[in-house]
Amino acid sequence: MQVNLKHKDTGVIKTSPLGFSWTTLLFGVFVSLIRGDVKWFFLSLVIAFLTFGIGWLFIPFIYNKIYIKNLMEKGYIPADDFSKQALASKGIITPE
Repeated sequence: MQVNLKHKDTGVIKTSPLGFSWTTLLFGVFVSLIRGDVKWFFLSLVIAFLTFGIGWLFIPFIYNKIYIKNLMEKGYIPADDFSKQALASKGIITPE
């Protein structure tokens, strides 16, 4: 499932997957680097290093939710009703 997020000032629309991150499972930290999420790129590297790679198995369960929350902190809001309902069902935003 994917959601659309729109920046409230610039109108830029970003599409983000919601739920388990298959791309993070398959490609690791490179997903956060390609998305421009430098903070989570380095944090994922540290987690993987400290857990001897076991962290790679847990990060895909949380990464998409974290990425969407970071976008919302930067001023993005749900772009449509479907996205708003999907984000509310996952507990990312409060339903109105």
